[in-house]
Amino acid sequence: MYDNESERNYLNTPRGWKSWLFTLDHKRIGLMYLIAMAAAFLLGGILATLVRLELLTPGRDIMGAETYNQIFTLHGAVMIFLFIIPSIPAALGNFILPQMLGAKDVAFPRLNLASWYIYVLGSLFAVYSIWTSAIDTGWTFYTPYSTDSTKSVISMTLGVFILGFSSIFTGMNFIVTIHKLRLPGQKWFELPLFVWGLYATAIIQVLATPVLSITLVLLIIEKAGGVGIFDPAMGGDPVLFQHFFWFYSHPAVYIMILPGMGIISEVISVFSRKKIFGYKAIAFSSIAIAFIGFLVWGHHMFVSTQSSLAAVIFSFLTFMNAIPSGVKIFNWMATMYKGHIKLETPMLYAFSFLFLFTIGGLTGIFLGVIATDIHLHDTYFVVAHFHYVMVGGTVMAFLAGIHYWWPKMFGKMYNEFWARIACLIIFIGFNFTFFTQFILGTKGMPRRYYTYLDQYQPLHAFSSVGSWILGLGFIIMAVYLIHSLFKGEKAGRNPWGALTLEWTSPIPPPPENFDKDPVLNHGPYDYDKVVMERDIDKVKMGSVSR
Repeated sequence: MYDNESERNYLNTPRGWKSWLFTLDHKRIGLMYLIAMAAAFLLGGILATLVRLELLTPGRDIMGAETYNQIFTLHGAVMIFLFIIPSIPAALGNFILPQMLGAKDVAFPRLNLASWYIYVLGSLFAVYSIWTSAIDTGWTFYTPYSTDSTKSVISMTLGVFILGFSSIFTGMNFIVTIHKLRLPGQKWFELPLFVWGLYATAIIQVLATPVLSITLVLLIIEKAGGVGIFDPAMGGDPVLFQHFFWFYSHPAVYIMILPGMGIISEVISVFSRKKIFGYKAIAFSSIAIAFIGFLVWGHHMFVSTQSSLAAVIFSFLTFMNAIPSGVKIFNWMATMYKGHIKLETPMLYAFSFLFLFTIGGLTGIFLGVIATDIHLHDTYFVVAHFHYVMVGGTVMAFLAGIHYWWPKMFGKMYNEFWARIACLIIFIGFNFTFFTQFILGTKGMPRRYYTYLDQYQPLHAFSSVGSWILGLGFIIMAVYLIHSLFKGEKAGRNPWGALTLEWTSPIPPPPENFDKDPVLNHGPYDYDKVVMERDIDKVKMGSVSR
């Protein structure tokens, strides 16, 4: 029994560990995803630190060449498949999406719980692969490396295959939820832009992930049964693997970034106190990115014997894909213009996103130009570009979302001072680590190499020191977020003054999301309209001078 109804929330109702293991509450499932992904992020971060430690000097520092290849591969696989791809949709999307729609849950709660267990099962296969004989092929599992390797390729790729089903189930659930469970009267162009981002992401999850799954099954069949599919020694074609892999993996970039862009749209509007500029353009640009993302996989293969005509077409389509991303950047900047900007921590991470993702996107144009890509292909320039898009984009947006919805999830406020300090340290550490690698790449430093020429050592050392600064920022963040759970100030019902539906329910929300049926009386970003209505009400009450 509770002293009053306000103490009842999804965290304590119902009680007991079984209620969590068998829960159908989308909020609890999202929270369990968040905890598991935090563990995956920690593991991936430790592996990255080991890589940078080894690259501090050209010779051997802490490990041999074979171990380095294993650590490098595991860092990429864990970060991509266990953290970045599922992070925003499975954790924040699961928690927030139904509340933004005014719904009590997702369309298929049991399928949602099944997707969580499938994620755990796939993760266990990946961890098993680490403890047995860690895979050393690189996270892309390129043939013929993967077909010739004696390491645990089958168990790792089987783990990724299983993880794919979790992604597909989540995407199916979100599509049906958005179509069928919106609040009565809530039209498509009254949806928050985070919902649009999740919707575009879900389409990619459902259409692209089966391609990767089939590819990995073919790789397992070839390796286990000796069937020639990709291995040229058995009459296979290794370039075919690249076509299959990148047909999924380039859309997967947008599985990672599109929901992050949705978060940035929410944060910039709320902390600028302005209606989002060009709402429909941002919404349609999400769909455009999802569509064009299926057509550009070949720009990863300019040096893989494809025809000159195909290379030109893929290069052109790559430039086309920059247009909808540019639309978003322009509209976010226009939203902030003459806005009442509040530099709270979520907004600081949004600024970080804008700066870092823009660098990542522009350097992607360099790699889309055939002449420059041939020079920069397989160098540290590609590593830097990838991290500016994935970490500078997806992870920064994820951190903005975590800080924005943290009061909603737990009913507690974190320490704003330390949150800003951590954001600054992460921003500085990230640029120290990866901007240096652009320079390394233009000077010809190949990626994945265990050793290197002495001329690259100062830049490698600078990058390694930057990784330590970056790690310090994340440690500070973990400390103040965990501290807030026990000692943080109680959050108000709507601490940021947002207008989306999730902030109309109690904090933390009850199991059914809303204590009464939500009412949609304005758009998600109608700040000017709401302020005007409040001023009119005050005039009627005699509290504002005419």
